[in-house]
Amino acid sequence: MLKHEIKIRVRYGETDQMKYVYYGNYAQYFEMGRVEWLRNLGVTYKNMEEQGIMLPVTNLNINYLKPAKYDDLLTIKTTLIKKPTAKIEFEFEIYNETEELLTKGYTALVFIDIEKNRPTRAPKYIMDKVAILFN
Repeated sequence: MLKHEIKIRVRYGETDQMKYVYYGNYAQYFEMGRVEWLRNLGVTYKNMEEQGIMLPVTNLNINYLKPAKYDDLLTIKTTLIKKPTAKIEFEFEIYNETEELLTKGYTALVFIDIEKNRPTRAPKYIMDKVAILFN
């Protein structure tokens, strides 16, 4: 389960005057994919924060290949690209209903100890869950 997919429909308010998805919304789409990837693993942001861990983005890269448009049904494919350390890295691909690749992306996030406000290693409960993915 290094990969996970979700489907979303582009809402009117996510588009610009050209009826294309506004470029800034892709970061939110990636976040949706990442959050659901973690949830599918059995981990939620809410639980992480309750256990003293934040997960801010430190790097975001987006390659726009073709525009997504209002009312398109998009498939967001999220892939964990390597075993987490103090950071966790994901790649994303966004496809339309005809399976055209529209957008590719990458995010790196760092595990932060909320009390110390310092980077920390990935929590053991996450490492235990992803360990089986890398065997």
